[in-house]
Amino acid sequence: MKTHLKHIEDSDALIINALRCLEIRLHHHSAILNNSRNVRAYLRLQLAEEESEMFSVLFLNTQHRLLAFEKLFRGSINEAVVYPRTIVQKALEHNAAKVILAHNHPSNNCSPSTADKEITESIRKILNVIDVQVVDHVIVSRQGSFSFSEHSLL
Repeated sequence: MKTHLKHIEDSDALIINALRCLEIRLHHHSAILNNSRNVRAYLRLQLAEEESEMFSVLFLNTQHRLLAFEKLFRGSINEAVVYPRTIVQKALEHNAAKVILAHNHPSNNCSPSTADKEITESIRKILNVIDVQVVDHVIVSRQGSFSFSEHSLL
């Protein structure tokens, strides 16, 4: 039993260190996030292990350079209440030109729900008014990810 717990602790430490290294590289080198595969990998590291739904946003400039990543809304095991007003405020605060929406599905089913599609469209319309483009909405789990843009849902 002790060996199993040690393995879990080692895995957690490895993930935390990987996230720290990635954060430093993304922010220090002004990472350009225009590669869907890299974005999905980054978001899986950030969100896949969350035990409840967590809705987050990557704020980008006009060249897709990362300005900020924020975990904005924590929910229950199968839903999170999202307030578009908060996303608008944060987009203006970061002077973002583009955003990538993201959330996890603790159920490990990455397929978007009707509610996921509706909130994405609502946020897209609202941000469009202030000239902020929604580039993608990525759903992640421990077993994979789903990109709205890759499936022509944006």
